[in-house]
This record gives sequence, structure tokens and C-alpha cells, in this order.
Amino acid sequence: MDCLFNSCDTYYKRPFGALPAGQTVHMALCIPEQMGYVDPHLVLQKEGPRDQPVYYRMRFDGQTPGVNHFSVDVQVFDVGLYFYYFDLYTDFRKIYRGKMGRGVLSWQEGERWQLTVYDPSFQTPACIKGSVFYQIFPDRFCEGVENKHMPFSDRIYRADKHAEPFWQPNEDGGHLNHDYFGGDLKGIQSKLPYLHHLGVNYIYLNPIFEAHSNHRYNTANYLNVDPLLGSNQDFEELCQAAARYGIGIVLDGVFSHTGSDSIYFNKEGRYGCKGAWRDPHSPYRSWYDFAPYYKGGYRSWWGFETLPEVNEEDPSYARFITGEGGVIDTWLRRGAAGFRLDVADELPDSFIQQIRTAVKRVSPDKFLLGEVWEDATTKFGYGHRRTYLLGNGLDSVMNYPFKNAVLGFVCGGDAADAADQILSICEHYPAPALHTALNFLSTHDTERALTVIADEPAGDRGREWQSGRSVTGEAYEEGLILLKMAYAIIFTLPGVPCVYYGDEIGMQGYRDPFNRGYYLWDSHEDRLRPVIAQLAQLRQSCEAFREGELRVLRAEGGILHYQRVGAMETAEIIANRTDHLIVEKLASGKYTEVNPMGFTITVEEVGHNPNHSYYDYR
Repeated sequence: MDCLFNSCDTYYKRPFGALPAGQTVHMALCIPEQMGYVDPHLVLQKEGPRDQPVYYRMRFDGQTPGVNHFSVDVQVFDVGLYFYYFDLYTDFRKIYRGKMGRGVLSWQEGERWQLTVYDPSFQTPACIKGSVFYQIFPDRFCEGVENKHMPFSDRIYRADKHAEPFWQPNEDGGHLNHDYFGGDLKGIQSKLPYLHHLGVNYIYLNPIFEAHSNHRYNTANYLNVDPLLGSNQDFEELCQAAARYGIGIVLDGVFSHTGSDSIYFNKEGRYGCKGAWRDPHSPYRSWYDFAPYYKGGYRSWWGFETLPEVNEEDPSYARFITGEGGVIDTWLRRGAAGFRLDVADELPDSFIQQIRTAVKRVSPDKFLLGEVWEDATTKFGYGHRRTYLLGNGLDSVMNYPFKNAVLGFVCGGDAADAADQILSICEHYPAPALHTALNFLSTHDTERALTVIADEPAGDRGREWQSGRSVTGEAYEEGLILLKMAYAIIFTLPGVPCVYYGDEIGMQGYRDPFNRGYYLWDSHEDRLRPVIAQLAQLRQSCEAFREGELRVLRAEGGILHYQRVGAMETAEIIANRTDHLIVEKLASGKYTEVNPMGFTITVEEVGHNPNHSYYDYR
């Protein structure tokens, strides 16, 4: 043994990662004899105002040459977050967490390990594991009904699909997002064969409900499709057609706020004289907080007066969203496969639990995903640590930490830093959530992956600088190679990969709205799509990618080498970001060459030495 403790090595800690309540966790230490006499204790503390650290004395298990071995077994019954370290007890020396879970000896306070203990009944849809997602911004994907009539007079139609989305401020200095490229549900339906060929199993749609902006995050009517996208019947037909290709449709649910221009608030008067703003006796009045000390006279999302916040715990609102026959129920019964909750970290845990009840009431296979940008187990909000990933809230979350780790690595970061970030999430997330986490490189809220890899960082530069920028030539070619590598990693890590529309043809763009251009259907860039399709086929055919254990074998400089270990198959992935050929030793003892800025994926049946699949890309 070459270290004191390593939470990522099952010799030292088993089981790996989060723990179902009631299960026993085994901890072991290897203490070199030269450290002298020690009496090690595991110090375990549940996070809570009245919880005190508990000291568990570790038993002596014997010696191997130069090393004393200690261990302890602890059964943990209560759901929650726990933190631990080791106290050697004979002096002030303690063992804290270092990079990639390894123990570090210290006389001063250091970082503790986290132990997430979750509800043992926590289950997530098996149909999500091993699948591939594709995210679509509905207005910008495909126009099935061309040159359609604008359903509202204040919408601006963009006939030129190659044009850049509007970004210049209007006369009031605002950005109203009123330009529409005409993407619709019929257009998405027409591209189902394309998505099926790409290997897609689920489509995640940005909001489709009636709303008066092209992003539709300012909901005007929760029960109807925006008329520019089509009708409720069009949505049902899309779900039915997608099902024939084995594709489910996940919707974006925006439940922390509505639009001011909505049938519920109706500040702009589009919906007559009703609505909470205009009628103190409106049935929607209790949904909102009105007070003179708020900007505009009411509480709004991040101060945007066009987005009045709702009281999610108001019984009338909660019943409307989560009750039988409510919003969740209606759309799932129309054919949706689940919901992604916008700004989930701003929704009360109790409301998320009600949403979960509504989703699972329709079917346990319906998916509930949350938007969380950080480690979802350690997220702090509403004055306390959030509990939505402990088994009674979300199924899983959007995995921004993986995105940051992978892009950081392909952009030149140390593989050890990337591995540490990845292993941290794998350690903290309950297995049901980890294997259904949404892994991606781009979204509608971030710069496109190719832009991050190949172009200059935008930093604090404004929209005028971002407008019209596009890399070409050698920078583009190298960026595309690294983008393939990034997708190879995303597709082979725990969780489910998601491709943001257009990334597979090398679309570029900085932040909103430049990352939301119309899909370039006349693009001749066809080098990335076959790679993504093959990666999709690989992860769907290899059971190790569904729920297999992650083992990092080497993370050093520009080389990231890891395994996914399943019950029947083992996959081994080597990403070589360096500019030279490497010869890397596989876990089987054989050696393989990996090209500069290339990657290999080897899949073997457990108990068999020969490869049954091998992928090599440059």
C-alpha cells in the first residue's frame, strides 16, 4: 500500500461513494511504522446544528512489512451529509482529504471527506441509464412550417436562417428577445430520423409553453404550446412519432417565476382585465408578493420586472402545478418523458418533493432533472443545505462540474485537476443520481464548446465584441480534434451524455444570444457526427457505461486514463492531449499506442483477455 488512505480505493473505503442509510461503511488505514505509535480514530460528524463529531476507535488488523493496518466498520442510519477525517490521537497529527481522495497527513485543520447518506428506497428510471440526450432550443432548430404567420404582432420573423440573433439594445436599453427564426414542433418531428441516426434516445426541449420571448422562460400559459411552435395536438403527435424511434421528450419546467406578460400576472394587458397585477381578487393574486419596497411593487426574479416570482408554497399555485390534472400531470399524460426544472436550486425542497410525487404518480419511469450549476449535494440555499438529491426530490441534475472538468482538461489543464473534480462528484452523488446525471459540453446558457476550445475567452467583454466572431483555419481544425476528445470523455463518464443542437456540426458562439443561432442545415462539416454516433452506439451496447464503477488509472499532465468497470464488461479510455505519441499500459498488462491529441477506447468482456471492441481516433 502506498498511501495512508484513499476514499476512491475500495481497499480503504467500501463501498465507494455515497451510502444508502442503514448500510455499513468500512474504512481502513495504512500507517507506516516510522510514524511511531498511533491510536487512530475515525471522526465522523453529521451536518446539523446539534450534531457533534463521533469518534470511532479503529482496530489493529496486523502488519505487513513496514506498515500497520487499522480498520473500522460503521453503520450509518440517518439520511444526510456527513464529513469525516482521521485523528491519530497520540499527538496532533490528523489525516485529511487531498487530491483525488488521497489522505494527507497534517498538524493543521484540512479538508474533510464527505459521506452522502441517502434514502435506501431512492430509485431513478432505468431507461435513462445508458441513454443519449440531445438538447434543442425550439425556435432555432428546424422550421417545419415555413414563412408562417406570426401569432402576435410584436414578434419579428427572421427569414434569413444564417443571420445572427438580435443582440443590440432597443431604444430603452433592454433586450426583448422578440426575434423569431420560426423553429417549431413539426420541424423537430421531421428531423427524428436524423436524431435517431445520431444515436439519440431523449430530446430535452427548452421551454415550449406559450410565452412572449424567443427563449420562452417567461411563461404566459402553462397549459398550451406557444402557437408559433404549433398546438397541443402537435406536441402529442411529436411524442408519438418520437416513441416510434425509441426517443422520449423531456420538457423544461419554469416554476420559480412566470412572465409579467401572462394570463396569470397580465401586467401588459395582453389578456384583458384579468390577472394578479390588474385584479386584486384574481385567483392568481396569492401566487405573487406585492409590496411597495419591491422594485416595480412586486417580488421579481433577480430584479427583472418582466419575471415576477411566484410563491411556490402557496397552496393554490402548488396544486395548479403538482395536483392531479395539474401542469405536470397534463404534459406527462400528453406524452412527455419527464421534466427538467429550471433554477431548481431556487425552488423550495418541499415544492420539489411535490413535483416528484406528481411525476412518479404518472410513472416511475418519468424523469425529473434539475438545473444546478455546482455540486448538488453541497448546494446551500434558503438558509440550509439543499436535500433534493437525497432520494425524495430530484432524480438527478445537470452536471456542470463534469463540463468544467472536461473542457478545462482539453483546453490545457492538468489531468489530475480534472480527475479530482470528476471523482469528487462521483463520491458525493448517490448512485441512482450519478448514473442519470446529464453530462454536456454546451447549453443555451453557456458558450458553445468549440468556441471555448478554439477561440479567445470572452471574459468581461460585451456583446459587441462577441458578435460575429468565428474561428477558422488551423485553430478551427485543432479545436475540432479536441472537441472529439471532449465528447469521448463525456460519453464514457458516469451519467448520460447530452449534445447541444448544432455542436455536432461545429457551430460556434459565445454567450446568449450568440450560442443560440439557427441550426445550419446546409453545413458541410460532417467529421464530428460519425464520432458521436459511434460513441452513442458504444455506450448503448456496453453495460459498463450504464452503472459501471469509475477507476482513474492515470491522471497526469495531458494524459487521462480511466476505466468503467461493469459486471460483464470493462471499458478503458485513454485521452492523450499532448502533441506526441504515447505508449500506455492497459489494466490487462498489454500496451497500446495513443496518437497525439487522440483517444482510444477498449472494451473487454470480464474474465477474457482479447478485446471485443476497440476505437482509436485522431
